[in-house]
Amino acid sequence: MERNWISWMRAAARRAVRTMAQSAAAILGTCAVLSEVNWRMTASAALLSGLLSLLMSLSGLPEEEIAAPPQD
Repeated sequence: MERNWISWMRAAARRAVRTMAQSAAAILGTCAVLSEVNWRMTASAALLSGLLSLLMSLSGLPEEEIAAPPQD
């Protein structure tokens, strides 16, 4: 099966951005006030989660399998 790289990149990027936002929201939710947020740690954790998401996407994306045309 040949992979449509443009479609894969869009789906992987969408998933990575969503994962990064969820990670940042989780870290922000642990602080009582915004002045206590360690912004460097928040950005680092969000970027790392995005990178891990992209690496996990290499094994396959459910979005890509649904959009794939049926094989003859």
